[in-house]
Amino acid sequence: MKILFPLILTVILSLSALTAKAERLVLVGASYGKNIVAITDAAGKVLWSHKTAGPQRGHTGHHDVHMLPNGNILFHDTWTTLKEITLDKKVVWEYDCANSNGNKGKRVHVHAFARLPNGNTRIVESGVGRVIEVDKKGKIQHQFAMKEGGTKESRWARGTDKGTYLICSERPGVVTEYDVKDGKVVWDYLINTRVYGAMRLKNGNTLIASGSGNSVVEVSPEKKVVWEIKGKVPGTEVNLKWMTCLQERENGNFIVGNCHAGPDNPQIFEITREKKIVWEFNEYELVGNGLACWQVLEGEQAAMVSKKLAALK
Repeated sequence: MKILFPLILTVILSLSALTAKAERLVLVGASYGKNIVAITDAAGKVLWSHKTAGPQRGHTGHHDVHMLPNGNILFHDTWTTLKEITLDKKVVWEYDCANSNGNKGKRVHVHAFARLPNGNTRIVESGVGRVIEVDKKGKIQHQFAMKEGGTKESRWARGTDKGTYLICSERPGVVTEYDVKDGKVVWDYLINTRVYGAMRLKNGNTLIASGSGNSVVEVSPEKKVVWEIKGKVPGTEVNLKWMTCLQERENGNFIVGNCHAGPDNPQIFEITREKKIVWEFNEYELVGNGLACWQVLEGEQAAMVSKKLAALK
């Protein structure tokens, strides 16, 4: 019995780990008439949803959304208002960029933000052209200015393992990497499209969703294109339209967003480096033609969210 107990415990833990690894949830934020933040399973079944303000508050499309480590959701309800809500739909934090920290009366709109490990929130303020870090009370703890010119009109932004920040700007169609400490530009890539998203891969290259370029491109630090899909996924009928968000899986596959692609194409799909699609998310009725932002949840994160959702029933 003494020998069997550790063996049984090991099997149980292994099965739990496999279950957590296999589970996949999808967090979506869609407007353009849908006005919803929702969590679905991998097959698209809605497990949780929350109606958002929509166009009546001057907001025509969600451009960023995050599942936080505590199980709350960080999203924006207008082009300037960020909210953190619990899964029982209580607002626990809110920040209005339009009326805070010197922005009143200025043209400002927000398309990217993130909760930092220290509890502060980083916000890319397009228009005024600055990146700010605010604490829970909304007080600025750090800020830097974006590069002069069209780069102040931003879209998606994501941090890197080196502590730098990649910011996409639709015009002039450039991905700019900033040193967060002093705001200096350390790298950029001019793609000449209305670029939407970019992320730094584990191999040091940068994966770029070109927005209007109907493509996803991987470029090296030397700015050489080393991988690309454009127009249509090879060997399929999947058309690429406005390419948006990106994720890299542990197995090396990419998960990419395919916005404004109509009902006959997936809004999100997972693709291998061999350019084979291995998973599709096509829930046009739920998200419509304007699913720009989403986050695929897996492993322990998905298991945590599932547990919290079950507790609400």
